[in-house]
Amino acid sequence: MTDQPGAMPAREALSAPGVRPLLISSFVLTTGVMLQAAALGKHIFDITDSELDIGWLGLAEFMPAILLVLITGTIADRLNRKKISLVAQFGEFVSSILLMFYALTNPTSAAPMFAIAVLFGASRAFLSPALRPIAAMIAPTGGLPRVIGFYSATWTGAAILGPAISGFLYAVDPALAYGVAAVLIAGGMFFLSLVKLPPVAEPVVPLERPTLRDAVEGLVFIRKTPVLLAAISLDLFAVLFGGAVALLPVIAEEQLKVGDVAYGWLRAAGGIGAASMAVFLAMRPLRRNVGRSLLIAVGVFGLATIVLGDTSSYVVAFIAVLVLSAADMVSVFIRGSIVPLVTPDEKRGRVSAVENVFIGATNELGAFESGVASQAFGTPATVIGGGVATIAIVGVWWIGFPSLRKIDRFSDLEMSENPA
Repeated sequence: MTDQPGAMPAREALSAPGVRPLLISSFVLTTGVMLQAAALGKHIFDITDSELDIGWLGLAEFMPAILLVLITGTIADRLNRKKISLVAQFGEFVSSILLMFYALTNPTSAAPMFAIAVLFGASRAFLSPALRPIAAMIAPTGGLPRVIGFYSATWTGAAILGPAISGFLYAVDPALAYGVAAVLIAGGMFFLSLVKLPPVAEPVVPLERPTLRDAVEGLVFIRKTPVLLAAISLDLFAVLFGGAVALLPVIAEEQLKVGDVAYGWLRAAGGIGAASMAVFLAMRPLRRNVGRSLLIAVGVFGLATIVLGDTSSYVVAFIAVLVLSAADMVSVFIRGSIVPLVTPDEKRGRVSAVENVFIGATNELGAFESGVASQAFGTPATVIGGGVATIAIVGVWWIGFPSLRKIDRFSDLEMSENPA
C-alpha cells in the first residue's frame, strides 16, 4: 500500500503505538548530541587555541564511519534495529560521561577528547542505519508521511535548542554541559526502550558476512546514473569546502569577539535557518525548476559562507548562518527526493549507505579540511575560500551535468532511464 501525504490526520498518526515515544526519544537524544557537539568544539579550541585541533576532532569522528561502512548497514538489516540503536546510544552516553569526568580535571590536553570522539563516531556509525528505518516500521498504514514529518521536526527543534543551551551551560562549566548531554542521551534511550517493533519487522535472517562487492555496488550504480552522481557529488563538495560551521568557535572568539552564550546562539542559528526552510517547503513544496533550484541553493550557500568569513558583525554572521543553513536545507530536500526516485528499490539500501558516508560523514571530513586550512591560511581566508570554491563547483556542475540542471519536475525522473 502506498502512503499518500495528508492521508491520515496528525492526531491519529501520533496515537499509533510507539510513535510518541520514538519522537520524544529523537528530540531528547538529538538535543543532547547537539549540545555536546557545540560544547566539544569550543572546549577543544579553548584548551589548545589551535584551529588544527578542531580539524582533528572532525577526523576522529569521521574515520569510524569509513572503517565500519562494510558492516554497519548489513548489521542493521539483519539484527534487531531497536537493540542495535540502544547499544549505540549507550556508546554515546559513555562518551558524554567520559567527557564530563575529563572536564572536571581542568584539562590542558585535547588528546583524550579525540579518543572519546572516536568512540562517539563509532557509536553514530552503528546508530544511523539502525535507527532511521524504525519510524517507517512503526508508522500506521497511511500515516508514514506524517510520522516522517514529525520525526524531521524533532531533529530541527533539537538543532536549535541543543546549541542554544550549550552556551549557557558551558559558560558555567564545560563539565556541566557534558553532564546535561549525558542525561539527555540517557533520556533518549529510555523513551526508545518504550517503542515496541512489530514482530514482522524483526525477521530471523542469518547474518551473512559483508563483502566489498556489497559496498561497491551502490557506488557503481551512482557512478552510472548521471543525475544521481551529480546531485550527491554536488552536495559532497559543497559540504567539504563549505565547512565553516566547524570553525564557529574560532569565528566567535577571534572574529566576532563574543562569549560562550553568543557562540551557542550562533550555532543555534543553523537549526533556526534549517527549520524555517523546512516549514516553508512543507507549505510550498518545489514544483518546477527542481534542478536549477538545487544548483542555485548551493550557490547561495557559498555566498553566505563568504559573508560569514568576511564579517566582524555578530548580527551579520548570525544572518549568514541562518541563510546558509536554509540553503542547505533546500539542497537536502531536493537530493533526498532525487535519490529514491531514480534508484530501484532493490538497490536503495546500498545507495543510501554510500550516500550516508559521502554526505553525512563528509561533514566531519569538511571540519578536518577547514581546521587544517585555517591553521595554514587563517580562518577568514579559509571560510571565504571555501565559499568561493563552492560557487565554482556550482558553475562546473551547471555546465558539466546538464541532466541535473534540466530537471523541471520531480515527476520527470523515471527509473526506467537508469542503468540496470
